[in-house]
Amino acid sequence: MDGKVIVITGASRGIGEAAARRFVAAGAKVALLARSFGVIAELAEELGDAATAEAVDVADWKGMERAIERVEEVFGPVDVLINNAGVIKPVDLLAESDPAEWAKAIEINLSGVYNGMRAVLPGMLERGRGTILTVSSGAAHNPLEGWSHYCSSKAGAAMLTRCAHLENAEKGIRIMGLSPGTVATQMQREIKASGVGPVAKLNWEDHIPPEWPAETLFWMCGPEADGYLGQEISLRDPAIREKVGLK
Repeated sequence: MDGKVIVITGASRGIGEAAARRFVAAGAKVALLARSFGVIAELAEELGDAATAEAVDVADWKGMERAIERVEEVFGPVDVLINNAGVIKPVDLLAESDPAEWAKAIEINLSGVYNGMRAVLPGMLERGRGTILTVSSGAAHNPLEGWSHYCSSKAGAAMLTRCAHLENAEKGIRIMGLSPGTVATQMQREIKASGVGPVAKLNWEDHIPPEWPAETLFWMCGPEADGYLGQEISLRDPAIREKVGLK
């Protein structure tokens, strides 16, 4: 990954932070995108000249467009986009949910993925190369109590991945999704606190570390993952874990 430019949304913690560290360790230049500028600025300072921080709400199209423009001014054309930003709050039953909060989750988890793709695709198509990876979820394919906003948004993002692959695969663009399973991040603390649904009943030690999906995202950038283009890779699959080298 020497010299490659990687953009990671939701880079302030969890999978995004772990992925940033993994790619920088491999020689990449990483742009950290998140709403919490203070957190990503501190992380960028720790990572050194190989990292830059851009405050952006992925649900804001113009903001995302400007963020990608600034990244390319600093580091050059984007080689890899990792759509990682997402929210689980508020976990609530559909009949009791807040319409505005429900819609906001859709804007971040689905429109945010679209905004990222839309911002980088023209440049990637012009160059005839690029990789777009989106962090998905088993919730994209299975209904869960209290998660109507999350399941619906992740299902939409999974279909968006398939549509983007259909339109761009023959033009040199690699597009895939990653379903990591349950990961030991702040999101799991929020799910636990809600007390709603089966995932809230899991213990902390039941979750995989964020370094596992980070390593898998890194692996997905290489030709070994080309057999999964247009699909979702599941970290629940022992065969995938073996290919990535996870134990």
